[in-house]
Amino acid sequence: MTRIGAVLLHQRGAFFEWVPVCLAIGIGCYFLLRFEPAGPFLLSVGAAALVLLIVARWLGEAVAPLAMGLVLVACGFLLAAHRAHDVASPVMSWRYYGPVEGRIVHLDRSSSDALRLTLDQVVLERTSPARTPERVRISMHGDQSLSVAPEPGLRVMTTAHLSPPGGPVEPGGFDFQRHAWFGQLGGVGYSRVPLLAIARPADDRIELAVFRVRMAVAARMMEVLPGDTGGFAVAVTTGARSSISQEALEDLRASNLAHLLAISGLHMGLLTGFVFALLRIVIALIPPLALRAPGRKLAAGGALVVAAGYLALSGGNVATERAFIMVAVALGAVMLDRRAISLRAVAIAATIVLLLRPEALLGPGFQMSFAATTALVAVFGYMRDRRLSMGPKWAKPVVAVLISSGVAGLATAPIGAAHFNAISHYGLIANLTSVPMMGTVVIPAAVLALVLAPFGLDWLGLWIMGAGLKWILAVGSFVAGLDGARSFVPGPGVAVLPLIALGFLWLCLWQGRSRSLGVLPVIVAFWLWATGDRPVGLIAENGALVGVMTPEGRALSKPKGAGFVARNWLENDGDASDQPTAADRWPESRQAVLPGGVELTHLAGKKAVTGFQGCDAGQIVVANQPLPKGASGCLLFDPNRLRDTGAISLVDRGGEVALISTRDLTGDRLWTPWYRPKRRD
Repeated sequence: MTRIGAVLLHQRGAFFEWVPVCLAIGIGCYFLLRFEPAGPFLLSVGAAALVLLIVARWLGEAVAPLAMGLVLVACGFLLAAHRAHDVASPVMSWRYYGPVEGRIVHLDRSSSDALRLTLDQVVLERTSPARTPERVRISMHGDQSLSVAPEPGLRVMTTAHLSPPGGPVEPGGFDFQRHAWFGQLGGVGYSRVPLLAIARPADDRIELAVFRVRMAVAARMMEVLPGDTGGFAVAVTTGARSSISQEALEDLRASNLAHLLAISGLHMGLLTGFVFALLRIVIALIPPLALRAPGRKLAAGGALVVAAGYLALSGGNVATERAFIMVAVALGAVMLDRRAISLRAVAIAATIVLLLRPEALLGPGFQMSFAATTALVAVFGYMRDRRLSMGPKWAKPVVAVLISSGVAGLATAPIGAAHFNAISHYGLIANLTSVPMMGTVVIPAAVLALVLAPFGLDWLGLWIMGAGLKWILAVGSFVAGLDGARSFVPGPGVAVLPLIALGFLWLCLWQGRSRSLGVLPVIVAFWLWATGDRPVGLIAENGALVGVMTPEGRALSKPKGAGFVARNWLENDGDASDQPTAADRWPESRQAVLPGGVELTHLAGKKAVTGFQGCDAGQIVVANQPLPKGASGCLLFDPNRLRDTGAISLVDRGGEVALISTRDLTGDRLWTPWYRPKRRD
């Protein structure tokens, strides 16, 4: 204990940086549970935290930090549990077709480029308010030429198909049900019927008024800058990506420039940095003000106001909120005569984000933002403390950009590859030729357009902004067209990212020579990633698709249909093939043979299900239509049974096939469909 105390005493100056880490561990523990903790369980955790808090005073200064760390872990656990119950709202457990009425609160586009509406104040026919979702999301398909033009706050009605939010496409995959739960999204679907207006927007909510301002700004930008350039401009100012084409989006993703579309720390930092510098110059040019006022603090306050306006204009999504908090902490430090850029400031920002939205921990946005920021602050702090030179004065900006791009790219690459299964091989080149354009042309031009807007001269700033964005789009198109611009990697196991994060944080936050031990968990994580095996078989949660692993890659049972599931399975395999190519790998006999001689058959359509004559032991039959009751002899999966299990993975365990369902991994949680009857009772 004495040795542990001595080690902890050496870390005294860096304890605060571990606060968000401990909170994150507690939040992660809550989401890893396979059961929903009840009241007595949560009370026990709270009581244990209280006891530790009291005992910490008696443990001495050396060992008390361990107890406080455990207290913070418990606080993170309770915080996540409170948030999950606080956002609870009805979720559909049935399929619905009929009239849907609601108020438009969000507009975007789906992956198929269809206009998508998010409605609140929802009314469904023959559905009581207690069972009606808080929000639903509807994609508008078909001919919508007769539809009313959607706008924020407009109360509308249409006839739509709605269903519950879907679960992971495979066990351990992205859980859209959990994501929808925290967004209070209780139903998703589509409509082919024109949209009808019921009531005009009312000015009773500030956020809807701001939403209308965003839409007006977007319309003006598209008027001055048509096409993808205008869509790009709209994305970086209002956060809406519905005006940029799928082709341009794919080029930006392939060249690792898609992050420029999201209003995150880069945009917020560039904007506030430009405004801060501009205000300092203006103050310096006014001698009476420069001599009597703290110019640096005034400039920081002005930049903070602009950042708050940018947050409102962008729609206040999670990524932008996170960026604003980080910038606000830095500018607040300037106004309080503290160091603006430090690991302590990053820790404060991360703590605030986790306190407000603990579920953000699971998203790639939070992970990549704070990974990049932490790495940059740690590297530049190390260079400052060691007085490492970046070369002659004229070369320092170029060297700084090179270091920043390289460090941020290395810090975020494993996270991006884990979530999106892709690596952009020329992403560093694309960023080095695009990020400076964003900082020196696009952001200043946007500020110029804002200043000139009252005089009707905003077109000048927008034209300059468009020139910079055209350059970035051209770079993205060129890099995406290079041979081998992007490759795909298999998805990692559940332990990989936590191990990488642990090792990374240990390297950045721990003091002393033993910080080099952080390399070990990173090495273990990459070894697990490289040696992990993908499932030999996959079954979609509704039985619409089946996939088996072959020497050529995954074979799919259908060349079309369930395209979203197929695309995700192939991406998780690290396979760049499309669905028709993968379907050509399926055996001509229509029966796939798994390890141990297990035969897997997929029955697609009513005709195939009607002709089903039974099966033998050792076979697995999957159907996308309900199978007749009493059918037996083998393992059967139809929509009725899959409703209680979710998607299924078939894993090779030494020559024998083991079945792992989504329910096995997620357990019975608030957001899972099999938990809801208990919650209502």
